[in-house]
Amino acid sequence: MKKIIIFYASYGGGHLSAAKSLEYYLKNNYENLEIELIDCIKYINKTVEKVTTAAYRGMAKKVPWAWGKLYYDAQKGPLAHISTRANSFMAIKLLKLLREKNPDLIISTHPFGSQMCNYLKKKGKINTPIATIMTDFKSHDQWLVGSQYTNYFFVANNEMKQELIGKNIDENKIFVTGIPIKNDFFVQHDKTKILNDLNFVENKKNILFFGGGEFGLGKSSTLNVFNCLVSNFPDTQIIAISGKNENMKNSFYQIVSDNNRLHNIKILEYTDRVAEFMSIADVVVTKPGGLTVSECLVSNVPMILINPIPGQEEENAEFLESKKVAKWIKNDDDINYILNILLNDENILNNMKKNTYSIAKTSSTEDICKILLN
Repeated sequence: MKKIIIFYASYGGGHLSAAKSLEYYLKNNYENLEIELIDCIKYINKTVEKVTTAAYRGMAKKVPWAWGKLYYDAQKGPLAHISTRANSFMAIKLLKLLREKNPDLIISTHPFGSQMCNYLKKKGKINTPIATIMTDFKSHDQWLVGSQYTNYFFVANNEMKQELIGKNIDENKIFVTGIPIKNDFFVQHDKTKILNDLNFVENKKNILFFGGGEFGLGKSSTLNVFNCLVSNFPDTQIIAISGKNENMKNSFYQIVSDNNRLHNIKILEYTDRVAEFMSIADVVVTKPGGLTVSECLVSNVPMILINPIPGQEEENAEFLESKKVAKWIKNDDDINYILNILLNDENILNNMKKNTYSIAKTSSTEDICKILLN
């Protein structure tokens, strides 16, 4: 029986989703594996996990510029050293878990897990192979702390591979696989049934709109974009997902009701049918988290990007715009002008859709698992 530990941390949902995707694929395609998903920060100290995740959410929602500064400062200078020292200290407690479980392989979808395991390996406390799954579209130095002790780096694109090589990471340890994605996105969906379930009709433009989930990031700009779509594009059919944000949901309903659009707009708090909805979508409006945009790419759906968190999400937005698969709506942009161009010119959306094929990684989870286990 081979034992695998997958470490993640609850700073945004992408790290856990990537970990779950790997766990699901491994359990359903390999035998004689014992797999555990562990929140590495919560294991070390539940209070620390609670405080730090709350601080992350608060900064990302209320003072995103401060999070952006913290993100960039964490690559160098005092903050980088503080982070590294803190993880070295916390690694001592993680050692107890690793000695108890004695895994044959460690996979980490968050830099904290990688850093702590690399520190333990450096000190000769463990000798387990370590795989780091980078969950954005640009590298950050926190992923690379103790990189000489990491056996595998899995990255989203060739540009990231070149960044890592430029930082003296052994090319043979770097694999351009993409970010792990759930199996739902790699199966055929019955589009007619999905449209019928939504009471939508054929031959209309379908828009999947993510409202920012529990963060409700940039609520006013999100609602401005939503209001523009609802009031100025009456022939579109919209699936609007508000997540856990009650205020966002209520605001969505008010806008839809004011414009008499309840017949062709569906508002959902939560859905496990994202893969299905992306299969019928002509465009997705979303903040550019690494996992969501990867799902859009494998679904070959163009993106309209709103409210990126400064730091990793802005870097994701820049990358996607450079590849001509997305349009980033910034604060000073004329929303109606941009939407008119995108939604009324079929050539633009068709070209964006075609461009997704060149950068989508349609077997990311499978490829990672094969490299690690075959």
